[in-house]
Amino acid sequence: MGVSEMKIGFIGAGNMASAIIKGMVKAKTTAPCNIYVTDLEEDKVQSLQKIGIQAAKDNIAVVEQSDIVVIGVKPHIYPAVLQEISAVSGIESKVFVSIAPGLSIQYIKSFFKAEVKIVRTMPNTPALIGEGMTVTSYAHPVTAGEFEAVNEMFKSVGEVQAISEQYMNEVVAVNGSSPAYVYMMIEAMADAAVMRGIARDMAYKMASQAVAGAAKMVLETGMHPGQLKDMVCSPGGTTIQAVYRLEKNGFRSSLMEAMEQCTERAIELGKKLNE
Repeated sequence: MGVSEMKIGFIGAGNMASAIIKGMVKAKTTAPCNIYVTDLEEDKVQSLQKIGIQAAKDNIAVVEQSDIVVIGVKPHIYPAVLQEISAVSGIESKVFVSIAPGLSIQYIKSFFKAEVKIVRTMPNTPALIGEGMTVTSYAHPVTAGEFEAVNEMFKSVGEVQAISEQYMNEVVAVNGSSPAYVYMMIEAMADAAVMRGIARDMAYKMASQAVAGAAKMVLETGMHPGQLKDMVCSPGGTTIQAVYRLEKNGFRSSLMEAMEQCTERAIELGKKLNE
């Protein structure tokens, strides 16, 4: 059964959950009437109702009415939600989707007596504009068809990459947290332009488009980033001087060290959450 034929439930209607819902509706991945949502903040649900989403009376109702249930609450809220829904009849037929960092599939399963189906995901904030990157993993008894249905949901808001769960903490640095590094780079590039007299709004636009275009070149040409860098670096030119200074100041090693720190923190938080 494809995702378009399934009922999709959302426990929590925060930024990421709302982005996925709006993405599915826009991409016509499923009809709005097939989506059920509940949230403690009624205005969030009411806003989604305007695009045809159905409001559920509570978390248990979402699970009962849905084939796939996205748990869109903060990690520290998961235990309360999982305990609440654990006794729903026929729960072993549902597919639960986690979008919380650090929570293992086994940890989520521990709240249920039945052998439940869990898909663990790590989306990022560009999903809010349909340019997200979501990493997904699953374990038995989720079927390949069910996993594909979940992946189709996330394709509504960007690209999807399946990976073994053992690397889910590691991908936080390169996927979940990485937009922050890019924003810092864009800000620094714009600041340098402003320092030389360029208007800030123009500087942000030029820096942002340069980064977006460069990323698209990597994705669409299939060329190694080093090759693309070499294409910009003319002998004795301006770019190679900038590259030299970046290398001298440890640009790449600093970024790698930052990502290592991010990964270590993700692992540390994961251990605490799963205790």
